[in-house]
Amino acid sequence: MAEARTGHAPVLGLSEVGTVTHVAAGVARVTGLPNVAFDELVRFPGDVYGIAFDIDEEGVGVVLLDAYWRLRAGDPVERTGRVMDVAVGEGLLGRVIDPLCRPLDGLGPVRASSRLPVERPAAPIMERAAVSMPLQTGVKVVDALIPVGRGQRELILGDRQTGKTAIAIDAILNQRGKNVLCVYCAIRQRASAVAKAVATLREHGALDYTVVLVCEGQQAPGLAYIAPYAATSIAEHFMEAGRDVLIVYDDLTQHARAYRELSLLLQRPPGREAFPGDIFYLHARLLERATHLSAERGGGSLTALPIVETEAQDMSAYIPTNLISITDGQIYLSPRLFELGVLPAVDVGQSVSRVGGKAQLGSLRAVAGDLKLAYAQFEELETFSKFGARLDERSQQVIAHGQRIRACLKQAQADPLSVPEQVLILSALTAGLFDTVPVARMAEAEQAVRHAVAAMPPALLAGLAQAGKLGEGDVAALVALARSALRPFAEAAP
Repeated sequence: MAEARTGHAPVLGLSEVGTVTHVAAGVARVTGLPNVAFDELVRFPGDVYGIAFDIDEEGVGVVLLDAYWRLRAGDPVERTGRVMDVAVGEGLLGRVIDPLCRPLDGLGPVRASSRLPVERPAAPIMERAAVSMPLQTGVKVVDALIPVGRGQRELILGDRQTGKTAIAIDAILNQRGKNVLCVYCAIRQRASAVAKAVATLREHGALDYTVVLVCEGQQAPGLAYIAPYAATSIAEHFMEAGRDVLIVYDDLTQHARAYRELSLLLQRPPGREAFPGDIFYLHARLLERATHLSAERGGGSLTALPIVETEAQDMSAYIPTNLISITDGQIYLSPRLFELGVLPAVDVGQSVSRVGGKAQLGSLRAVAGDLKLAYAQFEELETFSKFGARLDERSQQVIAHGQRIRACLKQAQADPLSVPEQVLILSALTAGLFDTVPVARMAEAEQAVRHAVAAMPPALLAGLAQAGKLGEGDVAALVALARSALRPFAEAAP
């Protein structure tokens, strides 16, 4: 006993402990923490954590991040003195984690080199560079008509089950071998849908350069709230190391709903469509972190593909209009095209890229320059012809050419095309070589053109990936190669 008394060295520490006064579905009210800071992490019994969200004279509103059903009024709550942070580093590549960096793939603990706060200020304007390099998605209709640049924010929106996630996953698959790391953030998605996406990434070897961060639908709304911020901090770690990163938020509609749920539970006044007034700032400060850093900051880039869901094709709803005004363009997926079997169901007329066109490869720009106009003329004439009007020969040619454009822009899921394949197909399309091919055989003819890339001269093949323009001789060589590949189909045309 004497040895125990002499060997014991008491350690004095200062801690601030409060009391839980009320617990609701995902939030708690706490008193007795007069010095707590906004966004500070607080700890409840059982290692349940929360974020100080509302601070007023009567107490603190805390957003809970874990199993809140264990908590009761009267439980103690302790300050941690730090903000919410997330593990970052190379050890996260190939892993499936939750917003608290707990592994979900059964591969053991996550190895991290450091930690970063989930809420970080965006890079100042003077430390940014212009978007100058393309981010090839491998999707023909996107790379040709709605190009995306590295450091851009391109919104993907459309009704449920129109293929929004499919385009984002294809973009991740296409980054294989291009020195672009990817982060896929699933916010309140079905577990089966997330499992399918992870299986697709693993099957095509894309999981090796991808971090998958998942917040399932039944988890606390606080986790859904911090999920995209945690994913962005993981991506920023690579960007600040000079790497190019692609991040997908799937989807921000669920993120906004989780924030609305938390705000209403904390008795914040509702506004338009019952969302709180600061919902715009919620997404603006998130997407503002996507950028292309200057050479002095390492030259890394963070490209964001946020996904948002519309209801009954209403692009003028609150959250879609907010995100359209924040981002640098949008890819709109039409249910009408989806029902017609035009996949991906991208509505070219309502889609736009305000930045990526300046970063588009010269080879793609040369062969796809007039394609958008020709497609728009076709859609207008097609609508007019449905009224039974008799069309002249020129209009019939425009419709026939437009049908080939529509058939050519179709693409199978998880089958991204390389730049040479896209350029060769689009050069044949622009030159009208597909016009003699029956519409029923367009898919077969397109495959023949893709196989013809193997016969392309090495010098021409290397030039297609450069930013410069194609010469007249290069365009002529492409057309000749495509004409040779399509000759059997043209002969079989009626």
